[in-house]
Amino acid sequence: MLQERNHLHTPKGQHIVAILLFEDLAIVPLLAIVALLAAQGEAVSLTERLQSVGIGFAALAALVLAGRYLLNPFFRLLANSGAREVMTAAALLVVLGSALLMQFAGLSMAMGAFLAGVLLSESSFRHQLEADIEPFRGILLGLFFLGVGMAVDLSVIAANWQHVLLAVIAYMIVKGLVIYGVARLLGTSHAEGLGRAILMAQGGEFAFVLYAAAASVGILDSETNAVLTATIVISMAVTPLVVAIYVRTAPKPEVDTSGLAEPENIENTVLLIGFGRFGQIVSQPVLARGYTLSIIDSNAEFIRDIGDFGFKVYYGDGVRPEILHAAGAATARAILICVDDKEAALKIAEIVKEEFPLVPVLARAYDRGHAIDLLKAGVDYQIRETYDSALSFGGEVLRALGEADETALQMVEEFREIDRERFALEQVGGIYAGRSLIKGNAQPADIIAAKTARERERRAAAQDAAQGAAR
Repeated sequence: MLQERNHLHTPKGQHIVAILLFEDLAIVPLLAIVALLAAQGEAVSLTERLQSVGIGFAALAALVLAGRYLLNPFFRLLANSGAREVMTAAALLVVLGSALLMQFAGLSMAMGAFLAGVLLSESSFRHQLEADIEPFRGILLGLFFLGVGMAVDLSVIAANWQHVLLAVIAYMIVKGLVIYGVARLLGTSHAEGLGRAILMAQGGEFAFVLYAAAASVGILDSETNAVLTATIVISMAVTPLVVAIYVRTAPKPEVDTSGLAEPENIENTVLLIGFGRFGQIVSQPVLARGYTLSIIDSNAEFIRDIGDFGFKVYYGDGVRPEILHAAGAATARAILICVDDKEAALKIAEIVKEEFPLVPVLARAYDRGHAIDLLKAGVDYQIRETYDSALSFGGEVLRALGEADETALQMVEEFREIDRERFALEQVGGIYAGRSLIKGNAQPADIIAAKTARERERRAAAQDAAQGAAR
């Protein structure tokens, strides 16, 4: 869910990932406890129990030490052979060996496999191993959940559905409250703590491993195992729905604007909306020439930081007409739209041309389609954000290949002319209108084959639709 919402690499997302990793690591002592609590028929003396504990700790220590000091030399030796298949087989051998070692020590094979994965992830060859096992990851993960699903007894769940329902509600509420409480104790805000609690209220996949291990040694009976497994499965299924409801209904967090100035009756030569990496570069020649510049941005934290570099940035959202009026759009000689949000840029352009039709508007475009939309909205000039930098890069590539400076410059200028012609065609006929001007690297035979395949698919689809209508 973090990946789908583009939160995985944010600070909040990284905190959640760290918590989940710690939660996964907790499976190691839990599986060890399961092994120690296993029923062993007749009473076991304290000495024998301590002996079992000692064997378990010795096996764990041996596994960790072997992973720490033997894995890298072992895989380095295999890497010198140049056979990728050997590396993959060796990784699987390490996992199986660790699992068997844990079983021999009276612990869970699942714990051995998990520890092997942790040790492999810390080796110098982790990236190579990750790439090698990538084709198998989806299959093995699917088999894991398939095994979990096949182990669930639906008749037991149907007979105890009240218990399952209450268990799911109680589990998610208690876990959510604990997570929220810990987050608040560590100084997290109410909104972030609540969001973290809702997102992490579901059960983890290692619960299946724990319950299966407990059931295999007689700690849990089959009925209890089925109820607990169903509880985790349902909590996993319900969590995305709960998160979606929370996102839609939760109040938007208030932006801390304390200490930030809002625009009010400003009169400058140029109004710049959006002061990210693009807007900052745009501002330099304007300021160097002596023109006065009004800058507005909607990122409060960024505004505070940019002040250390000598910029006066006002807090405001460019899609609000009253902000534009207060920032001096009516008296500006030019309005620059430099935001990195495609939809916001288009909306700002429409508002500016409606409110201030006589002021020239220059806009930053994301791509060709966005550039066409901006021109339709009435902007006087647009430029694709990577256009000039990519052309400059292409010229440097030609120089690196041994072409003369004059030739590189000529090729760049020729492309500019061709691109202008293509863009003019696209404005009239759509995004595919000028594709004949593109220089591709596909051979004519490949292009014809691709067109033929697409035409064959189109005819087959039309024929199927006609046959379906006839029935």
